[in-house]
Amino acid sequence: MRVPSLTLAAAGAALIAPALPAPATAVPPAERVAARDANAVREGSAAPDGGMAGAARGGHAAPSRGAGRAEDPGRAGTAGRAERTRHAEAPVTAARLLARADRCTRVSRGRYRTDAGRPATIPVCGTRDAVFWKADLDIDCDGRPTARCNRRTDPVFAAATAVLGSDGRRLNAETLPYIVLPAPSRRWDHRAFGVRGGSVAAVVYGDRVRYAVVGDTGPRDLIGEASYATARALGIPPDPRSGGVSSGVTYIVFRDSRISAAEDRAAAVAEGERLARRFLARR
Repeated sequence: MRVPSLTLAAAGAALIAPALPAPATAVPPAERVAARDANAVREGSAAPDGGMAGAARGGHAAPSRGAGRAEDPGRAGTAGRAERTRHAEAPVTAARLLARADRCTRVSRGRYRTDAGRPATIPVCGTRDAVFWKADLDIDCDGRPTARCNRRTDPVFAAATAVLGSDGRRLNAETLPYIVLPAPSRRWDHRAFGVRGGSVAAVVYGDRVRYAVVGDTGPRDLIGEASYATARALGIPPDPRSGGVSSGVTYIVFRDSRISAAEDRAAAVAEGERLARRFLARR
């Protein structure tokens, strides 16, 4: 069940300026007070930032057991490079990403709920390349009003998103695959891990992998939400009233990733594919 929340224009620095304090909560519109969770405040930005590449792990030669090997100390290094090249050229599949994200090194101080009233069981995990979690998928239809995302189709619709497009307009949840992050808190502050508005993510459900951007923020204690377009691309019912799925979705957000325009789907796919290959190649 999606919890309504309010995106604040004054909270634009939350996704791009780690040094700034968290903005104050504004009073939501009167007609939405009854449906509003007290801490469901969206904090976001108008632009992404970041960029980092780590060093790949190299191979090491085994101890020499004969004159031939002793005369060829680079053999193991060459084999290691060939193995990494083979993995880099292999297709990015849901199975490979799920296997890579099977082990969790927790980076969040606490755990998240999937829905209000549910136990907090979801940790955020991480590697040097990405942060990831496994949760449900609630439908976010906020942003630019469209035929399928508006106040009539979505009772908690907000005509705003925490992240703006390069044209300064709110994002279009109906056409743009984006995911929603919990607002920064002591539980976990995504900014400290190189994740902010416009960061690129791979979202996995069943045998499907779809690439998206970080486009919105939600309640500080809930996790597992994505746009109408993300759900539809994954084969999940996208209706904001009755859609979504209760479990089985893996979100992988690549650290310090960046595209110049959050609304550029082609750029997100190209960068996501590149970063997914790097994520899979490193151990």
